[in-house]
This record gives sequence, C-alpha cells and structure tokens, in this order.
Amino acid sequence: MVDIRIPYNWEPRKYQLPFLSYMSGGGKRAVLKYHRRAGKDEVCLQWTAISAMTKVANYWHCLPEYSQARKAIWEAVNPHTGKKRIDEAFPREIRKNTRNDEMTIGFRNGSTWRLVGSDRYDSLVGAPPYGIVFSEYALSDPAAWDYMRPMLTENGGWAVFNSTVRGRNHFWKLAEFAEKANGWFSQSLSADSSGVFSQEQLDNELAEMIALHGPEEGEARFRQEYFNDPDVALPGAYYAATIGRISAQITQVPYDTSLPVITAWDIGYGDSTAIWFVQQSGGRIHVIDYLEQNGVSIEWYAKRLRELPYAYYEAILPHDAGNGHINGASVQSQLEAQGFRTRVLDRERIDHGIQAARSFLPRCWFDEDKTARGLTCLREYHREWDDKLKKFKDQPKHDFTSHAADAFRYLAIGYRAPSGAIGGIGSGPLRRGLKVV
Repeated sequence: MVDIRIPYNWEPRKYQLPFLSYMSGGGKRAVLKYHRRAGKDEVCLQWTAISAMTKVANYWHCLPEYSQARKAIWEAVNPHTGKKRIDEAFPREIRKNTRNDEMTIGFRNGSTWRLVGSDRYDSLVGAPPYGIVFSEYALSDPAAWDYMRPMLTENGGWAVFNSTVRGRNHFWKLAEFAEKANGWFSQSLSADSSGVFSQEQLDNELAEMIALHGPEEGEARFRQEYFNDPDVALPGAYYAATIGRISAQITQVPYDTSLPVITAWDIGYGDSTAIWFVQQSGGRIHVIDYLEQNGVSIEWYAKRLRELPYAYYEAILPHDAGNGHINGASVQSQLEAQGFRTRVLDRERIDHGIQAARSFLPRCWFDEDKTARGLTCLREYHREWDDKLKKFKDQPKHDFTSHAADAFRYLAIGYRAPSGAIGGIGSGPLRRGLKVV
C-alpha cells in the first residue's frame, strides 16, 4: 500500500483557496461563476477527491448532457501536464476499479465517483450521492437539481455549481441568490482580475472571436465567456433577445375565470411532454401556466388538467398527434375520450414556426412564477453548434429546452381566438366559478 496525499501533486490557484477553505470547513452549497479556462472543473474534481477520501460515500459529476461527459471530463487532458484530468484528481493508487463503459471509479476506501448528465437525471438508479458537482450549470437542465436536492437534504450532502454565465437564466439567478443566502458560498471571477490571461492574450482572443463570428456576435461571446456578462445577446439563441425586450410583460398574470383556456402541447414519446396554458384578454395573450412531465400517460395529463381550476376551450396538438403511437391509440383520440376538444395542426417547417413564435411573443404576458420553467427553456432554446465547422447549424439543438419551445411554436402557429362554447366535458357557456373541461 502506497501512501498518497490528496490532492496529489496539485497546487490550487490563489483564487481557488476561498472555495476549498469553505468546503473543507463543512460547507454544503457553493456557486463558482468562473470565466472560461479558470479551472472550475479542475478544482471541483480535486475537492471531490478530498471529500471521497474523507467520507465514504457516492459522488457524482453532472454535465449538461451525458454524451458530453466522456470528451469533457473522462478523456480530457490537462494541456499543461499532458495527463488526464481524472488521473490527476484520482490517482490510480487510490482506486479499486475503473469502469470505462460506465465512466465510474471505485476507490479502495469504498467511495465511488461517476459521471452523469442532467438530460438523464430521472433515470439514475442506485444509492444516492453525498456530493454532486453540476458542471456548466448554465447549460444544464435545472430540473436535475430539483430532483437531486432532496437526496442531499436528507443525507446532509454537498452540491457545487460551476459555470460561465449564459444570460440571466437559472444559473445567474442561483448565483444572485447564493451571494445573499446564509449557508451558501458564491464566487464570481472575470478574466481581467484572475490573472489567468495577460491583456495581450485577451486582446488576441477578442480579435479572433470577431474574425470568426463578426463584430456583434464575436464581442458578445467574448463578454460572456471571459467577463460573465449576463446582458449580451446569447449566441445562437432564437428567442432570448425578444424575451429580453418584453421583460416588463413577465409579471403576475392571474387566471381570469371569465375567459376560456387554450392549451398547446408537445407530445413526448419516451421523454417529456410540455403544455402551455393561455387566455386572450383583449389584444393580449395571457400565458398563465406551464406543465412539463416525463414518463406518464395521457390519462395522467388529463387528470392533472382537471385538477387545475381552468375552463378549457381546446387543446392544440402537433401534426403527429393523430397517429396511433401509444397503445395503438393516438394522443388525439385519447384526449377526446377524456372529454377534451382537440385540434391537430398540419405539419410546418420548423423555421417557419420559429418565425411565428418570434412574432407571437410580443403579444404575450407571462406569469412569472407559473411559467418560470417554460420561460427558462424559451430563453435557452438555440441553434446547434457544429464543432468541426465552427459555426451554428440551421436546426435547433435537441435538449431539455426543446419540449417547451416546440409546444410554444405550435401555440404560435395554431392560435386563434376562442369563439362559442367551451370545449370538452360540460360544454356550454362559461360561468364564473364553474370548472368546465
């Protein structure tokens, strides 16, 4: 048995010491708002190694997508040392086994460490973790933390969130909360104060980004990646700029019992289903609610909609909702069997739907609390990046934002003002205080 001191052959950077001191002193929640190349994953891996050797438990390192984990962490090499990141943090002398297929490491003292993805958080099985690192949390599905939080609350475990900012999304909000909350550590680091880059290097980086992406997008990327600027235009985002312009329309929007509710659905076959709830008041579209769930039946959604205090006019469904996908029956027929009036849209090109959504958004007033998840998805919805060609592709990236964005696209394409009776069970004139579905 060889004695190994953890961290092994690693010296933290000066600005990383406050984080390590906080966690070593028993800290449970930390947010690292670091600029690009500031070593946020490196310090998190080193802290995990310390914790794993101190307390026998399970530890997770969560990437935005599981498919990223192998390239970003498991096979990543430190360019300064030529060694793999995981070998630096977890030297082989302390390991019992290394599972390449599962990207899992078992340690001699009984602790385990594994790579996971926020896109597959609800499929994780086995013993819960004691410590979780959320890497690039600004790009992660925030529902993963909602799912994992009770585990750490119950066992007294810790969570660290690291990222550069991507607009004023869930990571930025969490960092703002952490700066003021008791029991949280928060650190913000920009490239002009960390000492990682010289001014000449930063100037060259800005010049290269402008050459590659143009003046506006190049500077926006530079400000975002190196200075954690939340107010620059998000590269590749479809709706973020429009939502920023209508920020005053994100407020409290109560349900009006005198007006019918239209729902717009994106149907998930094997993944999430997303539903927007809207009413029309004069020329305004009131977006009063949003629902998203994974792995449940159409009967579950019908029951959930009945539990809400809304009187429904119709459900706008995507073009394939009339096909027999689920148990041989179409989504349309199942909803109609539950008493809901439906309307299935014709197939439309995605780019046409995105333009329709951009035009529709300024008409919308969103309830800030009830549609928070949906708004996060709309802000983050973006074109897919081609890493080989170093440019955005023409199609959206499919990730946790897609379901909400698709449902909103169907709403924008298919919306028409209600007229006549309320649809579904109990059809007839809408009366205040009467729930009709």
